[in-house]
Amino acid sequence: MAASSAGTASAGGGPGRPRLVAARRRGATARDEILDAAAELFAGRGYTGTSTRMIADAVGIRQASLYHHFPTKDDILVALLQSTVVASLERARTLLADDGPAVERLLDLARFDITQLATSRWNLGVLYLLPEIGDERFAEFRAARTELAAAYATLAAATLGSDTDNRRLLPFRLVESVIMVRSDEQRGELGDQTAPGLVDTLVEAIAAVLATP
Repeated sequence: MAASSAGTASAGGGPGRPRLVAARRRGATARDEILDAAAELFAGRGYTGTSTRMIADAVGIRQASLYHHFPTKDDILVALLQSTVVASLERARTLLADDGPAVERLLDLARFDITQLATSRWNLGVLYLLPEIGDERFAEFRAARTELAAAYATLAAATLGSDTDNRRLLPFRLVESVIMVRSDEQRGELGDQTAPGLVDTLVEAIAAVLATP
């Protein structure tokens, strides 16, 4: 839920930083509201097409209040990118350490990851395609995503019984295909289908790829 109202300005905009209008974004804190607004704008207008003033206006706070939480626009993007991988990476680490058939652990991770990407409020996966992601300031996110991809490859290789079978690289790519599925859905190009409705299909596709001799 968004922070309550203009009557709690210090909670929403930071000490001594009253809101311009009543809170209108989702989020328990002003930081969460800023991230929600930035996610919508970055996904819809692109990173370079969004200014910090636009984000502040969308939240209903002064630009100076935004800088109190995020000194730069890059800091906002870093936080959003990290939010797309943290939970899945934690689950991947747990599953790698668990016992049980590798294929079951792989499909567990895939289902969790696809569901996260398919049902999040905004399609933040599209931010992976930004050219800025290659810059050093986003190295931590890239390292986390690389570790997640490696976890998929490890579980897939164990399922296939081969460290050289190139199919070990496909599950992670199939998981991230839901990002483009969401983009198609938002443009009305999926017909009656939805990204969340295709979670089972994608998981089944991963299983089928690894089961084929």
